[in-house]
Amino acid sequence: MNHRLTIQVSPFLQKHSSLIRIWHWLTFLTITILISTVLVASTALEPRKNIKLVQERLAGKGVTVSDDQAFSVAHSFDDKMWDFHKLVGFALAFLLFSRIIIEVVQPGDEKLRQKIKKGLLIDSQGADNLKLKKHYLLVKRGYYVFYTLLLVIVLTGLGIAFGHDVQFLNQNHRLIKQIHSFCQYLMYAFVILHLCGVIISDLTHSKGIVSGMINGNQRIDENI
Repeated sequence: MNHRLTIQVSPFLQKHSSLIRIWHWLTFLTITILISTVLVASTALEPRKNIKLVQERLAGKGVTVSDDQAFSVAHSFDDKMWDFHKLVGFALAFLLFSRIIIEVVQPGDEKLRQKIKKGLLIDSQGADNLKLKKHYLLVKRGYYVFYTLLLVIVLTGLGIAFGHDVQFLNQNHRLIKQIHSFCQYLMYAFVILHLCGVIISDLTHSKGIVSGMINGNQRIDENI
Protein backbone atom coordinates (compact mmCIF):
# COMPACT_ATOMS: atom_id res chain seq x y z
CA MET A 1 0.00 0.00 0.00
CA ASN A 2 1.34 3.45 -0.92
CA HIS A 3 1.33 5.76 2.08
CA ARG A 4 2.93 8.72 0.30
CA LEU A 5 0.92 11.95 0.38
CA THR A 6 0.77 14.47 -2.43
CA ILE A 7 0.82 18.20 -1.78
CA GLN A 8 -2.36 19.96 -2.89
CA VAL A 9 -2.02 23.00 -0.64
CA SER A 10 0.93 24.34 1.31
CA PRO A 11 1.64 21.99 4.25
CA PHE A 12 2.18 25.09 6.39
CA LEU A 13 -1.52 25.93 6.17
CA GLN A 14 -2.90 23.80 8.98
CA LYS A 15 -5.78 23.75 11.41
CA HIS A 16 -5.11 25.22 14.84
CA SER A 17 -7.27 24.61 17.90
CA SER A 18 -8.53 27.51 20.00
CA LEU A 19 -6.22 26.49 22.85
CA ILE A 20 -3.08 26.55 20.73
CA ARG A 21 -4.02 29.89 19.14
CA ILE A 22 -4.62 31.53 22.54
CA TRP A 23 -1.37 30.02 23.82
CA HIS A 24 0.55 31.20 20.76
CA TRP A 25 -0.49 34.84 21.05
CA LEU A 26 -0.12 34.96 24.84
CA THR A 27 3.38 33.50 24.53
CA PHE A 28 4.24 35.94 21.74
CA LEU A 29 3.07 38.85 23.92
CA THR A 30 4.93 37.54 26.99
CA ILE A 31 8.22 37.01 25.14
CA THR A 32 7.88 40.44 23.51
CA ILE A 33 7.43 42.06 26.93
CA LEU A 34 10.40 40.14 28.35
CA ILE A 35 12.63 41.20 25.46
CA SER A 36 11.46 44.80 25.87
CA THR A 37 12.25 44.84 29.59
CA VAL A 38 15.75 43.49 28.93
CA LEU A 39 16.39 46.14 26.28
CA VAL A 40 15.09 48.98 28.45
CA ALA A 41 16.92 47.79 31.57
CA SER A 42 20.22 47.38 29.73
CA THR A 43 19.99 50.72 27.90
CA ALA A 44 17.76 53.54 29.16
CA LEU A 45 17.73 52.35 32.78
CA GLU A 46 21.33 51.13 33.00
CA PRO A 47 22.37 52.62 36.40
CA ARG A 48 25.88 53.80 35.52
CA LYS A 49 24.59 55.64 32.46
CA ASN A 50 22.14 57.58 34.62
CA ILE A 51 24.49 58.77 37.39
CA LYS A 52 25.03 62.19 35.83
CA LEU A 53 21.32 62.56 35.05
CA VAL A 54 20.40 61.95 38.69
CA GLN A 55 23.06 64.36 39.87
CA GLU A 56 21.92 67.06 37.44
CA ARG A 57 18.27 66.70 38.41
CA LEU A 58 19.05 66.84 42.14
CA ALA A 59 21.44 69.74 41.63
CA GLY A 60 18.55 71.62 40.07
CA LYS A 61 16.75 71.18 43.38
CA GLY A 62 19.76 72.35 45.34
CA VAL A 63 20.87 68.86 46.40
CA THR A 64 24.38 67.57 45.78
CA VAL A 65 25.04 63.83 45.85
CA SER A 66 28.10 61.66 45.24
CA ASP A 67 28.47 59.20 42.40
CA ASP A 68 27.69 56.30 44.76
CA GLN A 69 24.53 58.00 46.02
CA ALA A 70 23.39 58.83 42.49
CA PHE A 71 24.12 55.24 41.43
CA SER A 72 21.94 53.95 44.28
CA VAL A 73 19.02 56.10 43.12
CA ALA A 74 19.45 55.11 39.48
CA HIS A 75 19.76 51.46 40.44
CA SER A 76 16.39 51.52 42.21
CA PHE A 77 14.59 52.19 38.91
CA ASP A 78 16.58 49.44 37.23
CA ASP A 79 15.57 47.07 40.04
CA LYS A 80 11.89 47.86 39.49
CA MET A 81 12.22 46.95 35.82
CA TRP A 82 13.90 43.64 36.66
CA ASP A 83 11.19 42.94 39.26
CA PHE A 84 8.62 43.39 36.50
CA HIS A 85 10.73 41.17 34.22
CA LYS A 86 10.65 38.49 36.92
CA LEU A 87 6.85 38.64 37.22
CA VAL A 88 6.43 38.29 33.46
CA GLY A 89 8.93 35.41 33.63
CA PHE A 90 6.59 33.60 36.03
CA ALA A 91 3.85 34.03 33.42
CA LEU A 92 6.14 32.46 30.81
CA ALA A 93 6.80 29.52 33.13
CA PHE A 94 3.05 29.02 33.49
CA LEU A 95 2.62 29.17 29.71
CA LEU A 96 5.34 26.56 29.19
CA PHE A 97 3.65 24.23 31.68
CA SER A 98 0.26 24.82 30.05
CA ARG A 99 1.75 24.02 26.61
CA ILE A 100 2.65 20.56 27.87
CA ILE A 101 -0.94 20.08 29.02
CA ILE A 102 -2.29 21.39 25.70
CA GLU A 103 -0.09 18.97 23.75
CA VAL A 104 -1.57 16.09 25.75
CA VAL A 105 -5.21 17.11 25.20
CA GLN A 106 -4.75 18.27 21.57
CA PRO A 107 -6.55 16.31 18.83
CA GLY A 108 -4.19 13.63 17.53
CA ASP A 109 -3.68 15.21 14.13
CA GLU A 110 -2.69 18.54 15.70
CA LYS A 111 0.07 17.20 17.93
CA LEU A 112 3.57 18.33 16.91
CA ARG A 113 4.89 14.78 16.69
CA GLN A 114 2.03 13.75 14.41
CA LYS A 115 2.63 16.73 12.12
CA ILE A 116 6.27 15.70 11.74
CA LYS A 117 5.20 12.13 10.94
CA LYS A 118 2.83 13.44 8.30
CA GLY A 119 5.60 15.60 6.90
CA LEU A 120 7.73 12.49 6.40
CA LEU A 121 4.96 11.06 4.21
CA ILE A 122 4.95 13.97 1.77
CA ASP A 123 5.71 12.76 -1.74
CA SER A 124 9.23 14.07 -2.41
CA GLN A 125 9.20 13.30 -6.14
CA GLY A 126 10.36 16.39 -7.97
CA ALA A 127 12.77 19.11 -6.90
CA ASP A 128 10.04 21.51 -5.73
CA ASN A 129 8.30 18.88 -3.58
CA LEU A 130 11.58 17.71 -2.08
CA LYS A 131 12.58 21.30 -1.23
CA LEU A 132 9.19 22.02 0.36
CA LYS A 133 9.30 18.76 2.33
CA LYS A 134 12.76 19.54 3.70
CA HIS A 135 11.69 23.08 4.57
CA TYR A 136 8.55 21.86 6.32
CA LEU A 137 10.40 19.26 8.40
CA LEU A 138 13.14 21.77 9.26
CA VAL A 139 10.55 24.24 10.55
CA LYS A 140 8.61 21.65 12.55
CA ARG A 141 11.74 20.18 14.10
CA GLY A 142 12.87 23.72 14.81
CA TYR A 143 10.02 23.95 17.28
CA TYR A 144 11.78 21.34 19.41
CA VAL A 145 14.73 23.73 19.55
CA PHE A 146 12.35 26.53 20.54
CA TYR A 147 10.76 24.52 23.35
CA THR A 148 14.16 23.36 24.59
CA LEU A 149 15.38 26.96 24.70
CA LEU A 150 12.16 28.00 26.41
CA LEU A 151 12.58 25.27 29.02
CA VAL A 152 16.19 26.26 29.77
CA ILE A 153 15.27 29.96 29.97
CA VAL A 154 12.38 29.26 32.32
CA LEU A 155 14.36 26.93 34.57
CA THR A 156 17.38 29.24 34.80
CA GLY A 157 15.07 32.22 35.27
CA LEU A 158 13.40 30.48 38.19
CA GLY A 159 16.86 29.60 39.48
CA ILE A 160 17.80 33.29 39.46
CA ALA A 161 14.49 34.35 41.02
CA PHE A 162 14.76 31.90 43.92
CA GLY A 163 18.55 31.78 44.07
CA HIS A 164 18.78 33.49 47.45
CA ASP A 165 16.41 30.95 49.04
CA VAL A 166 18.14 27.76 47.86
CA GLN A 167 21.79 27.17 48.74
CA PHE A 168 22.64 25.20 45.59
CA LEU A 169 21.13 27.89 43.35
CA ASN A 170 22.86 30.64 45.30
CA GLN A 171 26.24 28.91 44.97
CA ASN A 172 25.79 28.58 41.20
CA HIS A 173 24.10 31.94 40.66
CA ARG A 174 26.70 33.27 38.23
CA LEU A 175 26.68 30.13 36.05
CA ILE A 176 22.87 30.03 35.99
CA LYS A 177 22.73 33.70 35.01
CA GLN A 178 25.28 33.16 32.22
CA ILE A 179 23.27 30.25 30.80
CA HIS A 180 20.07 32.31 31.07
CA SER A 181 21.64 35.25 29.23
CA PHE A 182 23.18 33.07 26.51
CA CYS A 183 19.91 31.24 25.82
CA GLN A 184 17.96 34.49 25.73
CA TYR A 185 20.11 35.68 22.82
CA LEU A 186 19.45 32.41 21.02
CA MET A 187 15.74 33.01 21.64
CA TYR A 188 16.04 36.50 20.11
CA ALA A 189 17.56 34.91 17.00
CA PHE A 190 14.80 32.30 16.84
CA VAL A 191 12.05 34.92 17.18
CA ILE A 192 13.57 37.05 14.40
CA LEU A 193 13.96 34.02 12.09
CA HIS A 194 10.43 32.89 12.89
CA LEU A 195 8.88 36.28 12.16
CA CYS A 196 10.83 36.68 8.92
CA GLY A 197 9.98 33.14 7.83
CA VAL A 198 6.27 33.54 8.55
CA ILE A 199 6.06 36.89 6.74
CA ILE A 200 7.94 35.57 3.68
CA SER A 201 5.79 32.43 3.60
CA ASP A 202 2.59 34.45 3.88
CA LEU A 203 3.68 36.62 0.96
CA THR A 204 4.75 33.68 -1.22
CA HIS A 205 3.78 30.00 -1.09
CA SER A 206 1.65 29.94 2.09
CA LYS A 207 -0.68 32.92 1.88
CA GLY A 208 -2.94 32.94 4.94
CA ILE A 209 -0.47 31.39 7.39
CA VAL A 210 -0.65 34.45 9.67
CA SER A 211 -4.45 34.75 9.61
CA GLY A 212 -4.61 30.99 10.20
CA MET A 213 -3.19 31.50 13.68
CA ILE A 214 -6.13 33.84 14.28
CA ASN A 215 -9.06 32.04 12.67
CA GLY A 216 -7.68 28.52 13.06
CA ASN A 217 -7.95 27.55 9.38
CA GLN A 218 -10.88 25.38 10.40
CA ARG A 219 -12.16 25.16 6.80
CA ILE A 220 -8.93 23.70 5.50
CA ASP A 221 -8.86 20.02 4.69
CA GLU A 222 -5.29 19.10 5.60
CA ASN A 223 -3.37 17.15 3.00
CA ILE A 224 -0.50 16.16 5.21
